[in-house]
Amino acid sequence: MREEILRPARGDRRLSETSFFTLALLVLGFVFADAPPAYTLPQPQSVSVRAIPAFARKYGLPCSACHTAWPELNNFGQVFRDNGYQLENERDSPIWQNPSYFPITFRITPNWHREFTNQQPVDAAPGDATLQRNGSVSQHGFDLSGMDLWTAGTLFKNISFSLLPSSDSTGAFHFENAFVRFDNLFKSSWVNLKVGKFELDNMISEKRFLFLSANGGFYQLYHFAPVGDTNDFGLGDNQLGIALEGHSRNSYTRYSVALLSSNDGNVGLPSNRGYDTYLTFSQAFEAGSLGLQRIGGYAYIGQRPTYFETSGGAPIAGGGIGNKPFYRVGFNGDLFFHKFEFLPFFMHGHDSPYLGTATPANQPLPAGAAAPTWNGGFVETHYYVSPQLVFTGRWEAIRMSQQALPSTPGSQGNIDAYSAGFRWYPIMFSRAGLAWHNEFSIVKSVGIVPLSGNGAGVPPTSPTAGVWSNSLFTGLDFDF
Repeated sequence: MREEILRPARGDRRLSETSFFTLALLVLGFVFADAPPAYTLPQPQSVSVRAIPAFARKYGLPCSACHTAWPELNNFGQVFRDNGYQLENERDSPIWQNPSYFPITFRITPNWHREFTNQQPVDAAPGDATLQRNGSVSQHGFDLSGMDLWTAGTLFKNISFSLLPSSDSTGAFHFENAFVRFDNLFKSSWVNLKVGKFELDNMISEKRFLFLSANGGFYQLYHFAPVGDTNDFGLGDNQLGIALEGHSRNSYTRYSVALLSSNDGNVGLPSNRGYDTYLTFSQAFEAGSLGLQRIGGYAYIGQRPTYFETSGGAPIAGGGIGNKPFYRVGFNGDLFFHKFEFLPFFMHGHDSPYLGTATPANQPLPAGAAAPTWNGGFVETHYYVSPQLVFTGRWEAIRMSQQALPSTPGSQGNIDAYSAGFRWYPIMFSRAGLAWHNEFSIVKSVGIVPLSGNGAGVPPTSPTAGVWSNSLFTGLDFDF
């Protein structure tokens, strides 16, 4: 789900060293967490009517103090978040708050949507699976999104937290995020320590973006894996681990270093005994009347198991071994041209040939196997007509540059995706908010097995054929 509101780890001797280092940092966090920071948070410059209500109620600020278009953050909102949800005034610590204040937000989106996909196996006669044809499937009707139940704030001066139980549309809950952060350690904004489950420090957040449909409500690149690849990693998935984060006084310069369990944020040690690393850096600068510009880079270096230890022939939970590496690297930006905002993003992906061919590390690779690699990018645009109306658009493309097997067509797995829509905010007060969300998204996937699979009598989808899928969505996105 969205974060207003975030996933992964292992070793033997190295684990003990890492645990000692982590424990030392936590002790320092408790010792220094109450120290005042070396700066005061800059005050917001604009006024309008959009935000997550809990913090607006707490500080008596307009919601637009922290948001361009809710739930997307502006720079003041980024500084506020970087500083541990604190303004550096007497309202930061819970002991000074009115006992009736409770920092909680509910969010859900009643909606109507239509889904369409072609190249699907359909029975020639209802109930007759022996004779099938390639057809199209269309569904439409009224529906509910999942629900976010988010609370965040400060436990004490310079000790902040976030907890987000989130459900799917059936009411099945999981923990989207749950972390504690020790802010301004050593009286410095450059040293902040976060522990738990959290969103990666992505400049372009998938948890706070302005798209909700089945095809447009996620970044294809953040979750892409080549056809046949066993890697479960998603850059947009919330991860489990520890992160060291820092920023300048105004958050123009930011960095993060995260040590994460190698299980894509799943709880209960369900995967292997490995660790991933995520590094980010960004720099913002003023461009005169155009506005604030930000550019940055990132690198995710990870590993995944290729087979499991067994007991009686059954895999042992947490017994993944034969780890093989992968990485994702690239750059991104957040650029303003008056009322236009552009969010460019580029990624280069690379997986081990063992992951790409689903081959256990204790088995020989297939003849000619190579590391699957790909390049992709998107450009997202927002046009702010007024504080209450924003038009959105996105174009995204992924191109395979090397397949894992020489027999795989070069274009198999390529994706093109397009989204367009608008959000109108009729109300947004410090108690509640409402947005009318409208969106159309369409995706072309080349050579990917149709969503419902191939049925008996249906020839496999051509490795160069495109499966088109589109979503039409309108809904009332509200929070309280």
